[in-house]
Amino acid sequence: MKYRTFAVAGAALLTAGFLLSAPAEARRHAESAATTTETREVAQTTLTKDLAKTVEPKDTAKETAKDTTKDAAAFHARKVRLTWPAVPSAVRYQVVLLRAQGDAAENVVWSTDQVYTNGVEVNLAPYGAQAEKFYWKVCPLDYSGQAIAKSTPPAPITDGELDPKAPLPTTEFEKMDYAPLYPVFSWVPTMGAKHHVIEVYRVNPDGNQLVRTLQAGEYDYYEEGGYTVPGTYAWRVQAVDESGWPISGWSPLSEFSVTAPTPVAALGDSITHGGGAMSTPPGYLLYDWESYSVVPVKNLGYSGNTTQDMIDRFERDVLPFSPRVLVIMGGVNDYRGTVYGSETVNHLIALRDKCNAYGIIPVFTTVTPINPGLIRRYGQIEIPPSDWQVHRDYINHWILEQTYAIDVAKALEDGAGWLATKYTTDGLHPDYLGKRSIGEAIGRYLSAHFPWITGKLTKKPIILPEEPAK
Repeated sequence: MKYRTFAVAGAALLTAGFLLSAPAEARRHAESAATTTETREVAQTTLTKDLAKTVEPKDTAKETAKDTTKDAAAFHARKVRLTWPAVPSAVRYQVVLLRAQGDAAENVVWSTDQVYTNGVEVNLAPYGAQAEKFYWKVCPLDYSGQAIAKSTPPAPITDGELDPKAPLPTTEFEKMDYAPLYPVFSWVPTMGAKHHVIEVYRVNPDGNQLVRTLQAGEYDYYEEGGYTVPGTYAWRVQAVDESGWPISGWSPLSEFSVTAPTPVAALGDSITHGGGAMSTPPGYLLYDWESYSVVPVKNLGYSGNTTQDMIDRFERDVLPFSPRVLVIMGGVNDYRGTVYGSETVNHLIALRDKCNAYGIIPVFTTVTPINPGLIRRYGQIEIPPSDWQVHRDYINHWILEQTYAIDVAKALEDGAGWLATKYTTDGLHPDYLGKRSIGEAIGRYLSAHFPWITGKLTKKPIILPEEPAK
């Protein structure tokens, strides 16, 4: 399943009147503690004085005009873009505007709990010059809208980007060891925009060459064409209306590199591809298990793949990178669908044979479990067959008999053999803790079993966010 499915559903809600409730987990973030009485009194006194100035009678119409001109010159922003680091396990976020620094209910000017990216553009036009004195805060929420951590302390609205001219890219390809074969482009959208256009360029010394133009939705796009030709690429995004006319400028170019050969690669489905907590797409380090591996791994995952799909794209997607070791993680989309475990094993055998034919060492990982209870609760994914565990166990039994095999699934199971609730939101995809468990296990195994390969590789230093304070 692709994470954008949830985003599309969310967009429908936005049209219905919300502002799109970024993956529904975001209500957990409770409002932050109120400031001291003294701070509130100072803030309220300041606000009272400011408001008094706007209604104080003037001696002449000329003086009134002068004051109005002065206010307009002081602050004329019509919107502001607010951004913050992605919070582990947050499905959506609540953003609140305050008329003063005091974090109290009476200071709330505007709020929404329907933000599905770690950034949002807010309309300031209705508030005029008064908006200059506003503050804002953000709180991460779970699917049900419950806060999962405290709100950020109120910050001046002027700390945000006033009147942004273009969408803001949010991908982190440049921080990864390797850019994914199938990048997912994402951004903080232009206020009110539902459609965007993406341009991808090949960077050349004598000028950039346009290689793809992509028609995108609200805040992400799953690239369907892989990038296998080595070189430097750059992408940018622009908001457009339903007719395709621009309603914003182009974002600055964001680069990513394609390198070959890559000694270690991973072939798989969405669990390899990345993304998590229902609304965060691949492209963020947080939900890529490769981030947590001590060995750099080229991400060859493709969301929604079955093991047959992985066979079909082997030559096209694996061979250009000439890996010496290939981590194979597939089967969850088989057993939760209509593919018998025995058929999946035959597909894995075919993948093993292809690796052997091309001189690649196959390393199999056990197929992760699912949580049918959560799948039914949220309704974003097809209900699995009642005998799914029989087929998954059959697959994993074969995997653990292979020369090189890593059991990543056992650590994610609860007492019933299901994917434990602490590791997943939607019941299918492991989130932050689950991806970390998988990545750490794979990295340890690769280091221990292939030191003559991994010992020569350099892992990029990655700083990842900590679990939010409750």
